[in-house]
Amino acid sequence: MTGSDAVDETLTEAVVDLVLRGMWRGAPESEHRPLVDAGLAMAKGPMVLPTERAKATAAQLLRVPAGSEQEERITAVYEAFLPVNRKIREVCTAWQCRPDGSANDHTDTVYDAEVRESLEDVHEAIQPVLRRLERVLAGSGRYMTGLDEALDRFDDGAVEWLASPLCDSYHTVWMRLHQELLLVLGISRAQDEVLEEELVRRSRG
Repeated sequence: MTGSDAVDETLTEAVVDLVLRGMWRGAPESEHRPLVDAGLAMAKGPMVLPTERAKATAAQLLRVPAGSEQEERITAVYEAFLPVNRKIREVCTAWQCRPDGSANDHTDTVYDAEVRESLEDVHEAIQPVLRRLERVLAGSGRYMTGLDEALDRFDDGAVEWLASPLCDSYHTVWMRLHQELLLVLGISRAQDEVLEEELVRRSRG
C-alpha cells in the first residue's frame, strides 16, 4: 500500500495480530487506540474488531510471493493441515454436544475421556504438520507452543482451554493458525471449504 493507504510500520504487527485473532475482547485500551484512530480497528461494545482496511493490510503483509518455492512448500503443508482441521472441529463439537444433539454436561466421564482421546489423536497428527511449517514460515513455531500450553491447562482441569473464545484455548490458537495459512497463500474461505471437503473425502478413500 502506498500514499494515504500506507500503514505506519509501528502498527503492522498489531494489525496482523488483530486480524489473525479476529477480535480483541475488552474496551479499547491505549495500545488499541492508534489502530482505531488509523481506521484499522473499530470498537463495538466489549470488542475491538478489524476493519476491512486492516484485513486487506494483513493479507498484503502476510502473502508470500505467488509462484515461489515458499508458496509451493506452504501449500503442501496447508493441504496436510486441512484433513486434521476437520478432526479438531469434530472434537470440539463432541466436547460441547453429545451424539444425540443434547448439551454435554460433562457428567459422563467415560464419554469425556473418549473425546480427550480423540483430541490426543489430533494433537499427534498436527505436530509433524507444524514442524514442516516451521521450516518454511517464520514465527509459526508459536502455534505448537500455544497448542501445547492450552492442552496442558485443559488437562489440569480448566475445561475452557479446549474451545472457549475467551482465552487462548486450543481451538482459538488453531483458528489463528488456519487464518494465517489462508492469508499467507491468498486463499478465500470458500476455496478453503471446497478443498477441505475434497481432501477429507480423498483421505477417507
